[in-house]
Amino acid sequence: MDVDSDVEKLKSLQLSSLDEEEDEDESQNAEIEGEISDDEEDQIPMSIGFPEKPKNPWSLRRQYFPSKAGSYPAWLDPINLPSGKSSLCDFCSEPLQFLLQVYAPLDDESTFHRTLFVFMCPSMVCLLRDQHEQWKRHPETQLRSVKVFRCQLPRVNSFYSSDAPSEDGSHHPLTSGAMLCNWCGTWKGNKICSSCKRTRYCSVKHQAAHWLSGKSSHKDLCRQLEISGTESEFAASNSLWPEYEITNEDECDLDEEMSNDNQPSSSLITRRLTDNTYKSWMTYFEGSADKRSWASFQERISRSPDQVLRYSSSAQAKPLWPVFSGRPSKVDIPKCQNCGGTRAFEIQILPQLLHFFNVKNDQDSLDWATIVIYTCEASCGGGTSYKEEFAWVQLTTQSI
Repeated sequence: MDVDSDVEKLKSLQLSSLDEEEDEDESQNAEIEGEISDDEEDQIPMSIGFPEKPKNPWSLRRQYFPSKAGSYPAWLDPINLPSGKSSLCDFCSEPLQFLLQVYAPLDDESTFHRTLFVFMCPSMVCLLRDQHEQWKRHPETQLRSVKVFRCQLPRVNSFYSSDAPSEDGSHHPLTSGAMLCNWCGTWKGNKICSSCKRTRYCSVKHQAAHWLSGKSSHKDLCRQLEISGTESEFAASNSLWPEYEITNEDECDLDEEMSNDNQPSSSLITRRLTDNTYKSWMTYFEGSADKRSWASFQERISRSPDQVLRYSSSAQAKPLWPVFSGRPSKVDIPKCQNCGGTRAFEIQILPQLLHFFNVKNDQDSLDWATIVIYTCEASCGGGTSYKEEFAWVQLTTQSI
């Protein structure tokens, strides 16, 4: 790893709001999202998520309301899915890839079932372009490579029983879902292979990818399906991220266990940050707000180094920011597109997830410092089943 190169890239990182003439460390402090004292932060409930290989594959089916990462989503509303441009990267127009979903019900009948879904383009080039867009305040159309959708249902609904699901895998939903793409298993399969009449695709690009995918290509299987009348393979893509169940634990409980055990832990903060890189960063950040922010982030995450997710439904909860200068101000967080209300922090996705996804440590590989999800404070209903929320992304050393 070229440490000097990484530090030079870091120095060129220009993450500033449009009010560049304002001093970030002074005039923006009052309006920066995330200001809270350490003592206050320790009192706010925070749930942290850990990836685990599921003991029972059936537990990740949609009727069990899972929190999961990788593979394809377990849609809450299985019929009225996001479609059109909502399912595409706004830069390369490729279908977005499923990152993770979090089951996050609230204490209200209309949000008895509630899940947040996160999708992103796996291209680092698109994520870098995304950085320019997220700093634009109130554009008519904001282009993104990371998209978040919120879906919620009352306890009595047309898709699931109002009774708690059985814990033996025998539970079934009340209705079937939409026919999905046989390549990605994510988006609606509105296009059908003209030969076998059985294989579905969400886009021409996924049809082409399946046709040319090697030994298990649809080119080789299409005629067999046409003759046999059997169903096509579901989610045949070999580029989906590996599937994990996300289990949640209360951070306060884990902190107490660590205190009792008195055991030091090692950090998995990011795959790119070796000891030498970290020392170089600290030299560059000597005495700066970025140094303090990074040190605080690393210390807090190192208590549970395998965590990939932080969640809180508290209005007072704030994310942990790796880089001080890359934090949004309140005006950078757009209003809810559905009701016009304010959005608040709810979920933070950590870079450790890339480690579990086996993302390569190459210069052009996908990487981030954190992804912070803001959702409608009212968790409004009405309108479409899947309401788009807002993601704020901080990068590590990449220059934009």
